[in-house]
Amino acid sequence: MDQQVYHIPALLPEVLASLDIKPGGTYVDVTFGGGGHSRAIVERIDASACGHLYAFDQDKDAIERAFSDDRMSLIYGNFRFLKNFAGFYGFNGVDGVLADLGVSFHHFDDPGRGFSFRWEGPLDMRMNQKSSKTAAWILANYTEGQLAEIFRLYGELKQSRRLAAAIVKARNGSDGIYTVEGLMSVVMPMMNPKQQKKELAMLFQALRIEVNGEIDALNRLLVQALDILRPGGRLAIITYHSLEDRLVKNFMKTGNLAGEVRQDFYGRNLSPMKLLTSKPIVPSEKEIADNPRSRSAKLRVAEKL
Repeated sequence: MDQQVYHIPALLPEVLASLDIKPGGTYVDVTFGGGGHSRAIVERIDASACGHLYAFDQDKDAIERAFSDDRMSLIYGNFRFLKNFAGFYGFNGVDGVLADLGVSFHHFDDPGRGFSFRWEGPLDMRMNQKSSKTAAWILANYTEGQLAEIFRLYGELKQSRRLAAAIVKARNGSDGIYTVEGLMSVVMPMMNPKQQKKELAMLFQALRIEVNGEIDALNRLLVQALDILRPGGRLAIITYHSLEDRLVKNFMKTGNLAGEVRQDFYGRNLSPMKLLTSKPIVPSEKEIADNPRSRSAKLRVAEKL
């Protein structure tokens, strides 16, 4: 399959400029996906100058479709274990870390993966197919309160409680909710007809985040990326919803997950990072026209002091 069909990399020129790639630098792309960002980074580094890219993906499909290059080491694993892999492969002290937190086209367009409400299929949503927790499992086992909290926090859905109550009622009166069409039949009556697609996308987003533990993984990534960056190294992260963006912005401003501004006795900021993007970098109108799925992408960049 053509690499660009699998996934068109968002904000590619902006990412490359933000990372300030040097031919002899060491870089990490923790979200290989379709390989678009990784390929562009590899093309700008020089093996003779000891330049190298370490790319991660926890999805077996992405690993099997990946291109091969002597300047890149492809790691089959979750970026929440970044520092462990850094120790194993010996790449502590890197010049740049990139994360594109979006979902590849392949995931959305494969009915068997269950990421989209557009297709009939199983409610799976696992990035790592070795994991045992699917979206169907969550709908079958979480309490009404837990489901409502997921829909509220990760989907920002106003009708989160009604959705949770309807799902629990439906699962108790049947053999369960295991398919996309099964879930759709339960939740459609509670969707605003004027915002139906948006609200369905928010619901599926909430389930996907919970299935894959995405917020916990992001928190771990931020802390570990700061640890392995050398002074002057860049951290570039593309987010797609407000919860992720807020976490990234606050961490880059303060250097801690709490987002607390810490100062010394003289009032000087003690953050170990310098935020290079006062406002997030967003796609141009042309990019959105060429790749509508990039519409919600926001790139933030910081430099380790």
